[in-house]
Amino acid sequence: MSIIEQATRRLEELRRAGIDVPSWAPNATEPGFGPVTGAGTATLPAGLAPQAPAARTPVADPIELAPRTVARPTRADRAPTNARSREVQIDLRRLAAEGYLTPDDPRMGLAEELRAVKRPIIEHAQAAREAGKAGGNLIFVTSALPGEGKTYNAINLAMSIAMEVDHSVLLVDADVVRPSVMSRLGVEAELGMLDVLTKPSLDLSEVLMRTNIPKLSLLPAGRPTDQSTELLASVAMERLLADLADRYSDRIVIFDGPPLLATSESRVLAARMGQVLMVVQAQKTAQSSVARAFADVEACETVWCVLNKAASQRASAGYERYPQYRRT
Repeated sequence: MSIIEQATRRLEELRRAGIDVPSWAPNATEPGFGPVTGAGTATLPAGLAPQAPAARTPVADPIELAPRTVARPTRADRAPTNARSREVQIDLRRLAAEGYLTPDDPRMGLAEELRAVKRPIIEHAQAAREAGKAGGNLIFVTSALPGEGKTYNAINLAMSIAMEVDHSVLLVDADVVRPSVMSRLGVEAELGMLDVLTKPSLDLSEVLMRTNIPKLSLLPAGRPTDQSTELLASVAMERLLADLADRYSDRIVIFDGPPLLATSESRVLAARMGQVLMVVQAQKTAQSSVARAFADVEACETVWCVLNKAASQRASAGYERYPQYRRT
């Protein structure tokens, strides 16, 4: 439709609406129809020039005489952007029976060993925040090979930090190849971290889970995908990590990651963490495997090591019943 036809139709609509349009207003049949302000310029037939109109009485812009009403979406039409996370119940009695640390069963030997592990981690996270370094509270728990106890250590470390007065903790099941954190805690989850990365419309709060331990939250791994390595290396993952690190100033985020020598996902994740906790099983893991694992995380600024299942030197105190933690 030409500009002239659009103007003619608009003036006709105004007349039908009962608006008094001056008689000098042009229409499509008048050869002297000239420029239309704000909508382009009409092209005149060859040999014709615009006719000067008689004295005009100023009128309001026709658009202002008949304003359009724009429908705005109601609250019900808007997609939720901060849905409240659901709460799950962890069977603390069963967990304690399986040898894990729980708030209502603070086994002295295990609790003391975990204090020795968590204290420097928390202090380093606080120092990084005070220095303006991002991601110092992102802790990646891994091992050289499967079966060394990394998930056991990640859960216990999260439980110990949840007992802190000034800190809360988020435990992330980041072993996207063989996730096991949720099953060990007796929690069922379908969506998780990978789903947030693949679905921009999915809000993080929709997959986070609160627990019956007040300062402990969970983030499941999510549904498996063949592109897990690419997703963990993506810009979306970088943004997710920044959100997890900065959303709460008192939060420590523990990632139970895949073994370093078994998958490529673990190395990608470790490179984006503020601290790495390497779990080594005593008298089992070969020294060459440990050396290769440390080489994979040498770019990380802070790497801690825990010697798991070490023989106790304090059997009289009851330490022989639990896996031992050692800093090396």
